[in-house]
Order: sequence, then structure tokens, then C-alpha cells
Amino acid sequence: MIHAKPILRGLALALFLPLAGVTASAPNMAAAQGLFDPVIKVNGAAVTRYELDQRAKLLTLLRAPADPAKLARQQLIEDRLKAEAAIATGVSIDDAQLRAGMEQFAAQGSLDADQLLALLARGGVSEETFREFVRSGLIWREVTQARFGPRVSVSEEDLERARAAITDGTGVRVLLSEIIIPFEVEGEEAAMARARRISELTSTAAFSAQARQVSATRTRDAGGQLPWQPITQLPPVLRPLVLGLAPGEVTDPLPLQGAVALFQMRDIQETDVATPDYAAIEYAAYYIPGGRSADAIARAAQIDAQTDTCDDLYGIAKGQPESVLERGTKAPGEIPDDIAISLSRLDPGEVSYDVTRAGGQTLVLLMMCGRSQTITAETPEAPADGTAIDAAPAEGAAAAPDETAQLSAQIANRRLESFANGYLEQLRSEARIIEY
Repeated sequence: MIHAKPILRGLALALFLPLAGVTASAPNMAAAQGLFDPVIKVNGAAVTRYELDQRAKLLTLLRAPADPAKLARQQLIEDRLKAEAAIATGVSIDDAQLRAGMEQFAAQGSLDADQLLALLARGGVSEETFREFVRSGLIWREVTQARFGPRVSVSEEDLERARAAITDGTGVRVLLSEIIIPFEVEGEEAAMARARRISELTSTAAFSAQARQVSATRTRDAGGQLPWQPITQLPPVLRPLVLGLAPGEVTDPLPLQGAVALFQMRDIQETDVATPDYAAIEYAAYYIPGGRSADAIARAAQIDAQTDTCDDLYGIAKGQPESVLERGTKAPGEIPDDIAISLSRLDPGEVSYDVTRAGGQTLVLLMMCGRSQTITAETPEAPADGTAIDAAPAEGAAAAPDETAQLSAQIANRRLESFANGYLEQLRSEARIIEY
């Protein structure tokens, strides 16, 4: 017997692959009146109430980390834009490619496509809905590859920086400046347009001037300038982007939840001391109503002054609903990008409060509790009984594979993803979107 809950929990991670839907099949004739009515039009292309309902059900089954109804609406608007871009680019997906994509998606839950379709059907999601969910993602990959693939290159210098970050006995540290523009301040389209303009800057003075004007982080008064950081302390989404920069260059806009981020490289150094790689990060999140209002920020500053460790936050939250404080340990790749970026600046016991939730209505005070290093053969952890560890490889063990191709692909894919995100925001800003 196939148990749906753990399988669908695993498949939820696949939502962050570029696999989003375009259209859904029509329901049967017994469907309620009005189910075919358009609820959104994107450059004249309609999204029906049925499609919106189906996408929300699909996202619910896949444990989407957001409000399924809101995310469904956002995705379906983007799907229409992607479909239009595909037509303009001359991209299409045949049945064999579609079936392979469905199998690949299902395999992430240790299923084949037919087994996943059966589970979705039990939850009220049609086969055609899932097929088009996959089709759009495959099309978008082809569109972005066709448009931006020739512009993405990885130099030997880029690879050397990446290799230096993982070479035994050495480390890489970076000197960055940051800008994070929240959407609720000037609107998503205006924020993305401004971010694209800032990404063209090469002057550190000009970037710092922009940070003082528009950045929502606590570094804005310092022109967005961060201190030296080991590359391994940066979140996974940021490392390949940063390693691809030369001093003065700025990343492409990095979309976050409710904001867009940019980072400028001021300097990069290779050190003689190996920088630790982290397997897990423990942090706490305390939720303050009011978003970035003066009262909410004042409350966050007050809590900062009253606390020194994550344990102190329990006293702050005493007598309040349990949901006001969350604490846990996650692998770096499991932490949402905006939270991971904010945590990367912190030492244990330090706080930040530049992240929001609930559409900007809730301010999130984050406190770093601690980081756990990855245990490797080069840095073994001694057993409790004092037994020595033999770190030598077993006789006949294979050498580590050449990482050049893997590093090159990682850097190229991150750059391509940035181009794709920027292009999608451009399409959205230029589109005529009517919501009923």
C-alpha cells in the first residue's frame, strides 16, 4: 500500500524546480455554474475558476510552503506569461519530453508517474492539471536556455574561486555590500525595476548610495556594507552568484519572499585557514505584528536589548500563543532564502529583524542559536570512548571525482536562473493583467 503523506511531503520540494502549470482540463458537465468563468486575464489569455481551484488543490497536496490559493493565482499568471514567451521563442514540448518530465517529478517521491497521478486523483486533482503543471516548467527551461544560454559562461577564474572555497587547508572570504528592497514599500514591479537598474552599477559608492535610500536592512546606514565573511557562511543560493563576481560587480536581482536582494562584491581573498562548512543551523524566529512599522521595529530593538541567547526568547514569549516563537535546526539548503541571508550576518546570540511575513504585516526577529560544522575525514569527531579514528581511505577506494564540471554547471545554472527570474519579472511588468 502506498502512503500518501510522506511521499507528498517529499514532493513538496519539487515545487522549487521550474515546473509550473499552464492550463487545466475541463471538469465534467455536472460542474457548478460559473466554474468556467475567467477570474484572471493575462494579455487576453484567461485563467478560469476551475484552473485556480485545481492548482490550489495540487499545491495543498504537495505541501506548498505558502497560502495555496495565493500561490496558485501567482503561478497561473506566471504560467500565461511563460506560455506567451514560449510561442514568441518558438519553443514547444512533445509528448515524450512531457512524459519524461512527469516521471522525473514523481521519482522525487519514489513513485512513477502513474502512481503519483493516482494519489493526486484521490485528492481531486485531474491528470491534465498535473500534465500542464509539468509542461509549463519544461517549456520555461527551454525558453530561458534559448534566450540566455549563450550569455552564460564560466571562466577559469570563476572555477578557481569555487575550487578555493572547497580546497583543503584554504578558505575564501568575501567583502560584500547588500541591498534588500521590500515589495510593500514601493510595489513589486517598481522594486524589481529599481533592482535591475542597480544591478548594472560597478561603483561601490553608487551602490552604497542606493543602499542608504532603499535598503530595508540594518546595514543601510553603512551603505549596505558587510564585514568580511567566509564563503561557507553564506546561504547556498548566494554562494555561486558571489563566486561569479569580480570586485565592483553586482549580482542579478535575487527574488525573495516579498522582497528582492542585490549583492556587490567589494573584495575577495583566499586565506591559509580552512573555513568550516556547516551541516546545520539552529535559529529562533519571534513574530511581531506591525511589519516594518516604527512600533514593531522599536519592539524588536527592545527584545534585542533584553536577550543574549535563544533561550531568553522563551521568557519574552511567555503567556503568548505558541505560534509567536519558533525554534529549530535545519540544513542550510532547507532554510528560506531571505531568512538564510539574514542569518548569514549573525553570530550566536545576535539578532536581525529585516525579514517579514504575512505580506509585510509581520516582522520576524531572527536570532542565531548556533551552527554545526560538517564532520569530514579531514576533521573527524572523536568517539566518546576515546577510540582513535582511522581517517585513511580503505584499500582500493576510488578517488574523489573531478568536480570541475559540477562546479561549472552549478555556477552557470545559478546565473541562468537569475536571468530567468529577471526576464519573468520584466514580462509581468509589461503585461496587461486583469483580475476579477
